[in-house]
Amino acid sequence: MDKGGVTEEVGKGKPIPDKLYYRIGEVSRIVGVEPHVLRYWESEFPVLKPSRVVSKQRLYKRKDVEMLLRIKQLLHEEKYTIAGAKKHLRQDRTALSMSARRSVIEDAFLAELHHELCEILKELQRDPG
Repeated sequence: MDKGGVTEEVGKGKPIPDKLYYRIGEVSRIVGVEPHVLRYWESEFPVLKPSRVVSKQRLYKRKDVEMLLRIKQLLHEEKYTIAGAKKHLRQDRTALSMSARRSVIEDAFLAELHHELCEILKELQRDPG
């Protein structure tokens, strides 16, 4: 939800300012960990790839901030190890990928079914008896 330039992280209630990019200090405050922890997590979780400006400063996108919040949840609240959190995130991505593929297959099936029903309807309208 947008509340004056601040959106709520789904299911977390943590405010994330509505911006294109976030600097490391701002991300540190949002996530609630020190910048060195963010840098360490970048080295451990390849999915985290903040952009760099000419001055080498990290610029995080919203999806990076959301991923960092998820990593923090796994490590600090659910007490996963780094290895366990990596495995869990891989499983999440696999499940999302499978769900997306299933959705495409279902859409194709429904489109084909719709086409066949339209053809049957045309036939019924042509030959009433």
